[in-house]
Amino acid sequence: MRVLIVTGSSGGHIFPALALAEALKNSGQRVQLVLPEDGWKNRIPAGFMQTRYIHAAKLSFRLNKKNILGVYFFLWGAWQALRIIIEFKPLVVVGFGSLNSMPTMFWAWLFRIKTIIHEQNVVSGRANRLLSKLVDRVAISFSQTRNYLNVSREKIVLTGNPLRRDLARLDKKEALDFFKFNEGKFTILVTGGSQGSHRLNTVCLEALAAYPKKNDLQVIHICGSRDFTWLKARYASLALPYQLFDFLAAVQYAYSAADLIICRAGATTIAELQKFKIPAILIPYPFAYAHQSANARILESLKSALVIQDEELTAEKLSVKFLDFWENPGKLESMRQAYAQLPVLNATQLLAKEVLTLG
Repeated sequence: MRVLIVTGSSGGHIFPALALAEALKNSGQRVQLVLPEDGWKNRIPAGFMQTRYIHAAKLSFRLNKKNILGVYFFLWGAWQALRIIIEFKPLVVVGFGSLNSMPTMFWAWLFRIKTIIHEQNVVSGRANRLLSKLVDRVAISFSQTRNYLNVSREKIVLTGNPLRRDLARLDKKEALDFFKFNEGKFTILVTGGSQGSHRLNTVCLEALAAYPKKNDLQVIHICGSRDFTWLKARYASLALPYQLFDFLAAVQYAYSAADLIICRAGATTIAELQKFKIPAILIPYPFAYAHQSANARILESLKSALVIQDEELTAEKLSVKFLDFWENPGKLESMRQAYAQLPVLNATQLLAKEVLTLG
């Protein structure tokens, strides 16, 4: 069975797409990935999957040179997508959202090829809202997403958000040893997602600098490539154990070691927190149609996470929260236990089953 998988350029789109692609390939299907060229052309492991790249476009409603160029790249990408459809002849096309997946999904609909999209966030993006009218099936990560889609309920299926197969909980001592950390210290993980977050990097560093009990603390910080150099220099001046990464492929070690995580609230991050049951302080990214705020509210309502809005985030506020959690470990345990209220879904296998059923 030939399955074409197309996705946008963010890690939140690509990582679940890669998880599905691997599962389908391992079940004997012929799978081809369609990825945007920007930033990912050299990041997919050689030999992992048959992969094609199309031009990515960034469009807005402004009439300027940059947007005109974006239209040109969008149309070029649409032409490339048409050629891929004709050459590969898929039986099913799977889309993971974003503007860049729309041409491939449109051609599939036009040629009456079976189609399914996956929505990672609670609130569906514009691309998936439009595509939901055309496709045969809509897979969602959160049951609440049904309220944001104006399509037949029979078309919607709850699968959860696929995660990489190697994201499995490890023994905490093994995870701490990976970072050369000690047991008994308060381990904080800071991460801004696949691209990093300058805002989180800056405020979290200031909060750690102001923290009064540094001897009881150890930090894992995944910062992205842009801030790595200056953060490394600043951390060297702090009297606390730390491990700094621009990107950490083996993130399961960080998740297994952490007592508390400070992070954004992207869909993949929320799914990973749910899997590893990590107490969290969530700072939703304030733009992109406030998707992350809706994601964060899911964990906040369970009491497994605290939410601080980006405009309210200060180093002092974070430092006070760190101290409160360190002095009251029962709060962290209650937050960890609260994850039990969420259903446990084998998202990758459920989504793969829906794809195979369509074919």
